[in-house]
Amino acid sequence: MEQEKSSKVSVLFMLFGTLFCVCLITANVLETKQLSFGPVNLTAGVIVFPVSYIINDVVCEVWGYQRTRMLIWMGFAMNFFFVLMGAIADWIPGADYWDGDAGFHVIFGLAPRIALASFIAFILGSFTNAYVMSRMKLSSQGKNFSARAVLSTVFGESVDSIIFFPLALGGVIPWEEMPSLMISQVTLKTLYEILVLPVTIRIVEFTKRHDHEDVFDRDINYNIFNILKI
Repeated sequence: MEQEKSSKVSVLFMLFGTLFCVCLITANVLETKQLSFGPVNLTAGVIVFPVSYIINDVVCEVWGYQRTRMLIWMGFAMNFFFVLMGAIADWIPGADYWDGDAGFHVIFGLAPRIALASFIAFILGSFTNAYVMSRMKLSSQGKNFSARAVLSTVFGESVDSIIFFPLALGGVIPWEEMPSLMISQVTLKTLYEILVLPVTIRIVEFTKRHDHEDVFDRDINYNIFNILKI
């Protein structure tokens, strides 16, 4: 009976994984556009990227760090495939009658640099988020989910922004704009997390009831490269 349970595939986990990958791919494209709201400068990726951190929190809370580790690497692989295909398509000359080459290049011509920065920042930021979430769940004995979700996002998003913006946009935007851009991103993404927290809590509660899971990461290996250990 135990073996049957361990081999069961969770439909909800598959749905979260699919949405997670879609969010990462979408964010990579949207990051190429700069937005201004008064004195605050942002990239358009702020629209969707926080959703990936919310999914990270939900998966880590319900299924634990080891499942989250697999989810993060799956997102990495799918994102890499998308960016690689986009770069190849950008490299192949367009048809003589096609006049969209310049616009296509704006998106995918910058993609390799953005992708490299995104991959590094994503891996380190996501694993920071998952690690903080996992350790805080143990120390709080599963209480205070709201505080854990917000604090893990602050740590994860801070690591992500500190790495991503200099690598991806250094020289593209003025360096003096960089600190305010990073602070704005972390602040707004954290506020995003706080605003949708009531929804996140209900999703976590529903998922725990549906899958009968509530994992505590006792005596596990936090090595990020131990991918297949779930």
